[in-house]
Amino acid sequence: MREFSDSRQVKVVSSFTELAESPFEGQQNAVCWARQPEGDFEALVHQLQLKDDVTEVSAEDLLKLNLSAAGSAARNTILNDLKCLKDFGAQPTLNLLKAYPRDDTFDFISTDVYSFHVDRSPVAADTFLCTYYGAASDIIANEDVEQKVLLPEIRQKLAEIYDGDEGDFEDFLSDYFFDLHYQPKAGGAIVNLGVGHLWKLAVDYPGQAVLPCVHRAPLEKANELRLLLIC
Repeated sequence: MREFSDSRQVKVVSSFTELAESPFEGQQNAVCWARQPEGDFEALVHQLQLKDDVTEVSAEDLLKLNLSAAGSAARNTILNDLKCLKDFGAQPTLNLLKAYPRDDTFDFISTDVYSFHVDRSPVAADTFLCTYYGAASDIIANEDVEQKVLLPEIRQKLAEIYDGDEGDFEDFLSDYFFDLHYQPKAGGAIVNLGVGHLWKLAVDYPGQAVLPCVHRAPLEKANELRLLLIC
């Protein structure tokens, strides 16, 4: 596992303004506002109610919590992040997570978020995320992965389940998101995003200047929830 500060893929900044305004360029398709926010984020997790495996938490939910000074400091960090992102024009969501849905349709390829993948948008967009508590996501350099639909054995199996016209096969791969997923090469250096840092990742969209950032959700630790901001 490589430290993000040592990765050519990552630009490290020291404020939200820098995070929002820093362009992606060259091999850099991830920007990190590196920080160690003060406060007791675990206290928030213990008081919030998990209603589903992925439960959206509103600002109002946070404000209802009865917290110590340390818990209040953690809450203020999250509320400020939500405000900064909304003022920037993003639509952030705060999630309390037990686990994401798994895709076990096929045993040779998966399209869930635990698989290394890229995000795609029809318009210019970025992915922002911050893990406040629990296991953190990973990224990997584009040079260290292979697109799964280009691997001969996987492509052949996908061709066997496809029943449309041969000329529409690539559309089939895109329509069912198979083309968004990647397999790490042997020796590829995985970078963990860590806890508390706010990240901006490059998305695949028409006219994007860099390759999209390949990332994955972590496997959750037993009996531990995650608190994650994402948009």
